[in-house]
Amino acid sequence: MNFTVYSKNGCPYCIKVVQVLGMANLNYSVLKLGEDYDKEEFYSKFGQGSTFPQVIVDGKSIGGCSDTVKYLKENKLV
Repeated sequence: MNFTVYSKNGCPYCIKVVQVLGMANLNYSVLKLGEDYDKEEFYSKFGQGSTFPQVIVDGKSIGGCSDTVKYLKENKLV
């Protein structure tokens, strides 16, 4: 299972989701706004008005921070 976190600097929910993935010893990578992608790419991928972070697991979008924590609990990963 590989997680990709689309984040931006200064986002507390981005920090939280990365901490949770790290504590669960899961494989993840973090992509940062302005370094790895721009706003246009973000909105074309996740939809206009999407919030940070957005998390993808094995190519499937699972949503933001609370959706990710819910996903991890439902799949008994935490």
